[in-house]
Amino acid sequence: MLAMNPTLLVGPADWNAARMPKAEFVARAGALWRDLPSATGVIVYGDRANHAELAYLTNFTPKLEAALALIPRDGTPQLLVGGGVNMLPAARPLTFIEDLRPLRNVGKTVAEWARAHGGAPVLIGSAFMPHGLHQEIAAALASAVTDKTAELRRLMGRKSARELALLREACATLDATVAAMRAAQGSGAGATAAVLAGEQAANRRGAQDIRTLFSLDGGRTLRPFEALVERAIDPLQVYVAVRQLGYWAEGFAVLATSPQPCAERAGNVLRGAVARMQAGERCGEIAGGVAQAGHPPHPVTARLAGNAIGLAIEEHPLIAPGCEARIEPGGVYGLRVGLSDERGHAIVSAMVAVHGQGNEVLWSSPEAA
Repeated sequence: MLAMNPTLLVGPADWNAARMPKAEFVARAGALWRDLPSATGVIVYGDRANHAELAYLTNFTPKLEAALALIPRDGTPQLLVGGGVNMLPAARPLTFIEDLRPLRNVGKTVAEWARAHGGAPVLIGSAFMPHGLHQEIAAALASAVTDKTAELRRLMGRKSARELALLREACATLDATVAAMRAAQGSGAGATAAVLAGEQAANRRGAQDIRTLFSLDGGRTLRPFEALVERAIDPLQVYVAVRQLGYWAEGFAVLATSPQPCAERAGNVLRGAVARMQAGERCGEIAGGVAQAGHPPHPVTARLAGNAIGLAIEEHPLIAPGCEARIEPGGVYGLRVGLSDERGHAIVSAMVAVHGQGNEVLWSSPEAA
């Protein structure tokens, strides 16, 4: 689920060597080299909105301006940081890479780096690059350069034990956030106060980023904050995404002081869909099972029943009609069910880790617990 993102990322993003040691990043790069046997290195782009691949290989999250990592198969990686020389001290705590330089004279820097390491690097994240930067890199390499983002994303889909531990923490923060919203809404707080109560709970737990949407029309539509809403809303449909130590958890919940039959029906469908989240299942068949449950879908979930999640809120594969990709062991997925008809509107969801045998619900809307 994509929501508005902040202009400036301000949450804590320092590299935590105890939780994600350098050896983890070395292993990730090693797996990439095995998949790309002819590549002499990778050039990885990331900006404040699209940086999952950069973070996966460097732990670096650009706070405002973009960054470019130059990672050789053999040798020391470099990180080119936007914002000039003055930004380097602020950037150093965010990554294990020691060779940090300003993001300037990119063509010259890339050409020298490529010559030093054999001259056949590949790109990752080029779809997000500004056109001028892409052209500068292509000219520096003086040859066609291949984008291998898809290959890296396949590796990112299988979460390590350390990654799964961080995702569990993110889900615990999500749970605390929704619980705080529910308590505030149940006490009669207005919509703004209820949502802010959840955001404050997430901040207290050290969340890096919190994104919320809510409904003023009984769950029919979702919106971001545009103005204060002081009146109480019952039921209050909310969407919450939190990022902790780089990893995202997201969820939908219906906050209400009385039973909500539509939410209960959606919860029943979600439980059945979670049971089908097994390694080897086709994503399209899981989405189809949700669509064929006999309930009119909510517009928010009609096109997409879920997706993989991790360093990005929306990772591939997508759990959507017609998707032939299969659920992978080691993957973590957000799964959602929405219903909408004359009787009411509701969206509920779950975070599911898929193992070789069976799965594990990391978080679920109370309606589907």
